[in-house]
Amino acid sequence: MQSVIDLLKSHRSIRKFNNEAIAPELLTELLLAGQGAATSSFLQGATIIRITAKDTRKEIARLAGKQTYVETAAEFIVFCADLKRAGNYCAAYNKPFAGDFTEHFIIATVDVALMAQSLVAAAESVGLGICYIGGIRNNPHEVSKILGLPRGVYPVFGLCLGYPDQNPEVKPRLPLEVIVKQEVYNEVGDAAAIAQYDDRIREYYRSRTGGGHGVSWSEQVAELLSEKSRPHMKAFLAEQGFTFK
Repeated sequence: MQSVIDLLKSHRSIRKFNNEAIAPELLTELLLAGQGAATSSFLQGATIIRITAKDTRKEIARLAGKQTYVETAAEFIVFCADLKRAGNYCAAYNKPFAGDFTEHFIIATVDVALMAQSLVAAAESVGLGICYIGGIRNNPHEVSKILGLPRGVYPVFGLCLGYPDQNPEVKPRLPLEVIVKQEVYNEVGDAAAIAQYDDRIREYYRSRTGGGHGVSWSEQVAELLSEKSRPHMKAFLAEQGFTFK
């Protein structure tokens, strides 16, 4: 049996799935595994919405950037940060609702990430593949309307689940010495280590894409951070009640 450590180190995103369904009993176990993740202050600030309607999946796939695996995966679920559920009880106990503070937003969003990753680890341990769909934030208003999300809830990402119909290589991560520091933050030796890592990533992309773009990690992230990224999100979150006091 594969160890948990080896399992976590072998994660890949899967974008091609076969037609095998996930047994309802297994899906329930995966959801329970996700729910077992840590939750700050016991808020349990995550809500999952399972999407089975074909037309809905097709529309979300379009809104997420035409990611067709949203349609073809055995299961597609959307993880939402949810302050509404707990906030309902402020009134019940005659307390003011202060869920618009930045810290509460962070708590709920981290709850979502921890829950999702626990579910993913459980899914991969039984041979399932997954793909996170951050593209739902391309059009959060439309996605929220489809999902009927009230104020106090926002969609963080989607997740495709299914049995893999491909076997991609594991994408190399940054060298451990670049991301793990002793006592204080420093960048000693980072430039040389990242230069070597860039060579590995270029080769990974060339091999993976059959002689494709061969872009390095540093080039990718420089491009990412030099452009505006979903500038609509701040206004959208404010509309949903996340005003970052």
